[in-house]
Amino acid sequence: MLTMLHKLRHFRGDRRGVSAVEFALMAPLMIGLYLGCVEISDGVAADRKVSLTAAAVANLTAQVSTISAAEMQNILDASSAIITPYSAGNLKITVSCIAVNASKNATVKWSVTRNGTALSGAVTLPSALAVASTQIILAQVSYAYTPIVGYTITGTLNLSDQMYMAPRISAPNYAGTACT
Repeated sequence: MLTMLHKLRHFRGDRRGVSAVEFALMAPLMIGLYLGCVEISDGVAADRKVSLTAAAVANLTAQVSTISAAEMQNILDASSAIITPYSAGNLKITVSCIAVNASKNATVKWSVTRNGTALSGAVTLPSALAVASTQIILAQVSYAYTPIVGYTITGTLNLSDQMYMAPRISAPNYAGTACT
C-alpha cells in the first residue's frame, strides 16, 4: 500500500506529457479557427469580385453612345476576367438601360443578360435616382458561391450586387434599340 501511494505521488508530480495533452486539446480548436478564417476571407473576396464586376459592367456600358451585340458580348466577357479566380460559370449578369419619363416613371428600354433574366417593363428606382427625363444604366450581378470547407453547413451562398450609373455621353443604343 505504501508503494502504491508513493507511485501515485510520483505520477502526480510527473510533467513529461503535459505538452502533448495540451496540444491534443487545443489542435482541433486551432485548426477549426484557421479553416473558419480561410472560409470567411475567401467569401469576402468573392463578394468583392461580384461588386467589382457590377461596377465594371455598368461603367463600360455607360461610356458609349452606341453598343453593338458584339461589343456587348465583349463587355460581358470582361466579367470573366474580373471574377477570376472564381468560376465564371456561376456568374449571372444583367445590363439594362432604364428611361425615366417626365412623371418619374421608370421603364426598361433594353436589357441584356448572361445566365440571368432580362428585365422588362416598369421598374422601381431608388427615389434619389428617379430624376425626370433621364436615363440610367443598371448592372446586376449575382454569383453562386460554394464555400470550400463549410459548404456542408451553409450550402451555396448567393452573392449579389447592383450598380446604377448615368450615361456619360448619351443614353446608349443597343443593337438599334434606343434608351429614350
